Amino acid sequence: MHASTFGSILKRGAAALTLAGITAVSAAQTTPSARTYWSPSWMVSTQPIWGGDFVLPSGLPFQFNRQTIRQVARLSIGGAKLRVVISNEGGTAPLYIGAARVARHGEGSAIVEGTDRAVRFGGQAEVTVPPGARLVSDPVDLPLPALSEVAVSLYLPKPSQPAGFHFDARETAYVAGGDLTGAAQMPAAASQWSTRVYVSGLVVETPAPPATVVALGDSITDGNGSTPGANTRWPDALAERLAPRGVGVLNAGISGGRLMKDGMGRAGLERAGRDVFAQPGVRAVIVLLGTNDIGWPGGPFAPQEPAMRAEELILGFRQLIAMARAHNVRIVAGTITPNERGLEGTALEGHHSPEKDKVRQAVNRWIRESGAFDAVVDFDALLRDPARPIRLKAAMDSGDHLHPGDAGYEAMAAAIDLDALLGSDPR
Repeated sequence: MHASTFGSILKRGAAALTLAGITAVSAAQTTPSARTYWSPSWMVSTQPIWGGDFVLPSGLPFQFNRQTIRQVARLSIGGAKLRVVISNEGGTAPLYIGAARVARHGEGSAIVEGTDRAVRFGGQAEVTVPPGARLVSDPVDLPLPALSEVAVSLYLPKPSQPAGFHFDARETAYVAGGDLTGAAQMPAAASQWSTRVYVSGLVVETPAPPATVVALGDSITDGNGSTPGANTRWPDALAERLAPRGVGVLNAGISGGRLMKDGMGRAGLERAGRDVFAQPGVRAVIVLLGTNDIGWPGGPFAPQEPAMRAEELILGFRQLIAMARAHNVRIVAGTITPNERGLEGTALEGHHSPEKDKVRQAVNRWIRESGAFDAVVDFDALLRDPARPIRLKAAMDSGDHLHPGDAGYEAMAAAIDLDALLGSDPR
């Protein structure tokens, strides 16, 4: 492929479409016996950065300048080569990258000796990403097994505002002065952040065409309440089940995500086009949304919004189903989990009330009984306390009564019927 193709700048959801184009060109330019494909192995959904008047701080610095950022992500499927997707979505100024490197991740900020590789864009070590754009790197010759962890290091030599932002990484990002992209380990004095910036996808070279499952959800899909750095979100556990089949799992969860309206990210109905249906090889989407559509109105997150009605939320699900049918993608729904006492005693409580729970129950009843989805995973029944069904079971609760903990997330992934998820796909 020509360098100009590698350097294409992609607006919003067009990045995944270009990855699909990379797959097609790779296949067309090789003989059938040597044919390979580019398959998405990890992604993070980007979010607009909110202002200081929002109920939660963004957790971001004002800017990065003459600093290196090292971030870690775990692949779902492995491959012979790797591409890195860089995002300046949400940025209002060009993003200048002075150097980029990738390596197998060791412990903490360390990389595995002998695995460090330079990342180039159209053959160049330095690249400028325009505001609102994404850029896909050249292939990096770094064989990686399924479920391996990758460290991506970016050097930002000029003042750079945070962009390509994701609020809850469940991983630590390390930031230190100077070009440390090739350092074996970041210095002990490096700053640490729990957010993601700039790095929004990892794509691997595979011998078979891409086969992808996307988890579209809110903070429960994003893994809030799971152990940071341990890869114990339910999409992580699902990736472990699907890795032997060569099926990639992409986590499109956003904390504060909603189906019908923007929350701490674009509305699920809007971002599904980019985060789900534009992904190469997408076979199925698992949607777990509704907690914040019901819980936010009248509370600290959306104090002026009117209450959500079950009929409105069901209409939104029907729209998402129609989108899935149009793209020939299987759609599996998770029932909305119980949340009595959710965030109790904090400034953020307000997700639960008897009236809100009636709406949750009505929507869950429709999810279970309507037959509108290709399959249903009854997360509500799985996680609820038998003695108090509107509350999370203690063994599954992270402690905030809204989000499951590691055990709850593991149980959620185990409850997914892989045959129902993939349908007739032979894998």
